[in-house]
Amino acid sequence: MFGTGFYSGYFPIAPGTVGSGVGVGIYLVLLKAGVLSPSSLAGWVSLAAIVLAAGWASAWHLERRFGHDDKHIVIDEIWGMLIAVALLPASARYVVGGFLLFRLFDIVKPFPARRVERIGSGLGVMLDDGIAGIYANLVLHLAKALVR
Repeated sequence: MFGTGFYSGYFPIAPGTVGSGVGVGIYLVLLKAGVLSPSSLAGWVSLAAIVLAAGWASAWHLERRFGHDDKHIVIDEIWGMLIAVALLPASARYVVGGFLLFRLFDIVKPFPARRVERIGSGLGVMLDDGIAGIYANLVLHLAKALVR
């Protein structure tokens, strides 16, 4: 259930995009519940580490069942989406921008995302989306600094 993003990986069209949407939903629930603060570095690092560890384990298991980086595995999109919006203001513009930029970078796979994607045992599945999330996050932080 976890590795498929609460079964969103079974969506017949664009399961990665749907999984990214689940990441947005998780982000909003964590903010609303007060579990996560937009500016808490410790909170974001903890969340990223927990989702990476659990995602790596579930991706490894699902890769053995479905094959390398199968479309059903979307925990990596959830993790990447959470990274994309980390430490940014909790506003629609950053969430939508994070979503769009994350999907762009996840599809394009800028260096070194495509290279790390080849790593087996579930880790490559997670890391390439983490890199896409980092790229999206950096672009949003740069835009935030320039728009002030």
